[in-house]
Amino acid sequence: MKFNLTKPGLLIAAAMISTASFAQSQKTGSIEGTTPLGSHTEYRTWSIGVNAGIFNQGNIFGFNRKGFDDITNKLGYSAYIKKQISPSFGLKAQYMGGKVQSAFKDGTQSFETNVPWSVAVSGEFTGANTNFRLFNSFIKPYVAIGLGVLNNETTSTTGATSVTSEAQSKLFIPMDAGFKFAVAKGINVDLGYQFNWVNKGFDGASTGTFKHDLFSYAHAGLEFALGSSDKPALNNSNPVATLVSDVNAKYDELKSQRDALEAANNALKSQVDQLNSSLADDDGDGVANKFDKCPGTPAGTKVDGSGCPLPELKHETKVIEKIVVTEEDRKVVDEAIKNLEFDLGKSSIRSTSNASLNRVAALLVDKNFSLKLAGHTDNTGSLNTNLRLSKERAESVKAYLVGKGANASRIEATGYGPNQPIATNATADGRQQNRRVEFTLY
Repeated sequence: MKFNLTKPGLLIAAAMISTASFAQSQKTGSIEGTTPLGSHTEYRTWSIGVNAGIFNQGNIFGFNRKGFDDITNKLGYSAYIKKQISPSFGLKAQYMGGKVQSAFKDGTQSFETNVPWSVAVSGEFTGANTNFRLFNSFIKPYVAIGLGVLNNETTSTTGATSVTSEAQSKLFIPMDAGFKFAVAKGINVDLGYQFNWVNKGFDGASTGTFKHDLFSYAHAGLEFALGSSDKPALNNSNPVATLVSDVNAKYDELKSQRDALEAANNALKSQVDQLNSSLADDDGDGVANKFDKCPGTPAGTKVDGSGCPLPELKHETKVIEKIVVTEEDRKVVDEAIKNLEFDLGKSSIRSTSNASLNRVAALLVDKNFSLKLAGHTDNTGSLNTNLRLSKERAESVKAYLVGKGANASRIEATGYGPNQPIATNATADGRQQNRRVEFTLY
């Protein structure tokens, strides 16, 4: 197996990596089933990887080849198990094996080194998991460095003479860099390039200015997260980004609720403003515009229940210096309240209520009492409708009393709708009690 990595090939690979890196910056997402900055128990922290690739003397950058420039690429293979300590850092134990072969361009010297096994422990840093804007990034650049032991047997050839050394173990330092692509949940495609610095003598050469030998391993493989598939892999997560996403989602939810409440409040305010406008009294005669048949009466003019001026009285009403509400007066008012009836859903007073209301009107005229009328309803129907109906019923009673000679300026009519119940609205009897007009003499 002999092939060379050409410069055009390297440029194409670099272009693919650049394009993939740009794609990574556009990819965002969320990690389900975890909490921001949660414990390791929410994730899968163990993984295994297998890969294969090519061994060759030196490296694609051309340094430390020691004259072995006629590169022959040989098959290499590797497997590892990794424990993820944090989203961006893990420790892995790696096994690697294969052959390295190379020669001088003039053919005067060559070697072939068999590496039946090597083991190393490395720390691996994943760069994508440090960017708070990337949640579960598709492309994850990584670098790793470690220390290990490899076993090798080298055959050196000079001219027609070949010498095979005894198998020996040497310390070596693996330095790895590459990209992992998250192709499925808990599965990554691993593309990497590894430098391996070995104690001198790996290539069989006893001369040269280099204190250490170097061979490289370009590889591709798969990494699998171990454990329940219901949990995300820690090496594919970014808890800081998850926290940012969680805060932003809650902010958007609260803002949406606030905007909805503000819109509802504005709508209610508009309804109240419309109701107040419909019950306005522009000329101040005590009769709402809606019931006023003589709008624009001068200030201080005595008017009847329809808002029209009353004829002048030939005899002035006797002024009561001290107003005293007796028990008999209260009975007259209580009887009027008890007998007061309206047409269903309307503000028109039934004729059965006239007699008791006439006695209240006479009481107001004779004793110059002031009267407060408070209209109430149950909670059946809309708030706007109940506020309007309670106000109109109180105004209707006022108009009747003024029509019987009572002073409109001494009668106050207010509507409270369902806001002041005296009984439960859950029963028919309770709702009947809540539909009322209260009279208060003073």
